[in-house]
Amino acid sequence: MINETLEQRVQKLHLSDIKRHIFLCCDQSSPKCCDKASGIASWHFLKNRLDELRLAGQGGIYRTKANCLRICQQGPIAVVYPDGVWYHSCTPEVLERIIQEHLIGGTPVEAYLLPKD
Repeated sequence: MINETLEQRVQKLHLSDIKRHIFLCCDQSSPKCCDKASGIASWHFLKNRLDELRLAGQGGIYRTKANCLRICQQGPIAVVYPDGVWYHSCTPEVLERIIQEHLIGGTPVEAYLLPKD
């Protein structure tokens, strides 16, 4: 990676193909919204499932492990961009629904949306 140019890295990551980007709060320095083991389990599920479904990279879905999304309740917390849709309780089971219904289907999963402010 260090010897790659910026252009090479952008091409390798297929950034121009990204349609949605999911951030998952799951590896906190000081866990507050869920225990660290649960967060890491959710991250591994998300990462592996997106790869398994060939949604990562050229599949149009990008994922990022976030240290903290500042909600600190009912985690793991996720946010999907560019939709700006926030989710709570992102266990592997919930993430599967988010993948199928929102990331693939385009319809947010109402049962796990954060309350509107």
